[in-house]
Amino acid sequence: MKPIQLLNQPIYKQAHFFEPFALTDVLIETCGETNQPFLHFWQLESGMILGMKDTRLPHLTDGLTSLAATGYHPVVRNSGGLGVVADAGILNVSLILPLQEQKLTTDEAYEKMYHLIQDAFPEVVITPGEVATSYCPGEFDLSVAGQKIAGIAQRRIKKGVAIMLYLSVNGNQENRGKLVRNFYQAGLKEAFGTMGYPEVNPNSMANLEEFLPERLTVTEVMQRLVSAFPQSPLLYTKDWLNNLPDQSSYQKRLASMQERNQIIKEHGYDSL
Repeated sequence: MKPIQLLNQPIYKQAHFFEPFALTDVLIETCGETNQPFLHFWQLESGMILGMKDTRLPHLTDGLTSLAATGYHPVVRNSGGLGVVADAGILNVSLILPLQEQKLTTDEAYEKMYHLIQDAFPEVVITPGEVATSYCPGEFDLSVAGQKIAGIAQRRIKKGVAIMLYLSVNGNQENRGKLVRNFYQAGLKEAFGTMGYPEVNPNSMANLEEFLPERLTVTEVMQRLVSAFPQSPLLYTKDWLNNLPDQSSYQKRLASMQERNQIIKEHGYDSL
C-alpha cells in the first residue's frame, strides 16, 4: 500500500455542503483503483447531516422548521445512520483504505479509526460502545467517562472503504444535543423516542476538550492525527481535485447529492 495522502479543506459554507460527500465517494473509488489511502479532514458551517431514515420522519416538515429556526442547515448524506451536527467545533475525519491487499471486516475497519483517535490522545481513556441516548447512536460510538465524544460510520464502494468519524472537539455540545432532540420531537410528535429514532439526552454527550486540562482547537486535533504520518504532506482537497485527470465522477456524485436532497426542498426547505 502506498504512503497515506493527507487532505484538508477549509470549512464548507452552506452553498457547498454537497462537496465533501461527493468527494468522499471519489476518494473511495480512487483508493480502490490505485491502492492509495487517504486521511481527509473536513468541516461544515452550521449544518445538520441527515441520514436517509431521517427523511422518513412522519412530520419531516415540522422537524425541518424547528431546525431552520436555529440557523443550522440540513443536508442529506449518501450513507446510512441518523442525524449528526456539524459546525466549527466538530471535526470530520475520513480514513479511506484500499481493500485489494487487505480484507478488512467491518469491525476491523472501525477499530482502525478508534485506535487512531486513542493513540492521538493517550492521556484520555476513550471507550468504544453505543451511547443509546446520544444522537446517531451506534455500536462504535466513542465516549469518555460515559459521555459520547464521537461517532463512526463506514461506506464501502467496490475495492475501497471510508471509515468516517465526527469528533466533538469544542463548542456548545449541550445546545447541539437540544437542537437534534427538538428536531426529532417536532418530526415525531407523540411518537418521539420510538420507531428507531433516539430519545436524545443532551447530557449524554460532551466535547473532547472537557476531558483535557487545557482548551483544545480543531487545528490541534488535526496536528495530533497528522503526526501519526510524519512523511505525508497535507494538501488542500481543491488542489487534489484540480489534479484529478477525470472530473466526471466527481460531477456525477455532486448531481447525485443534489437529487438526494430534493426531498428537503419538497418539504419546504429551499436553502441548498
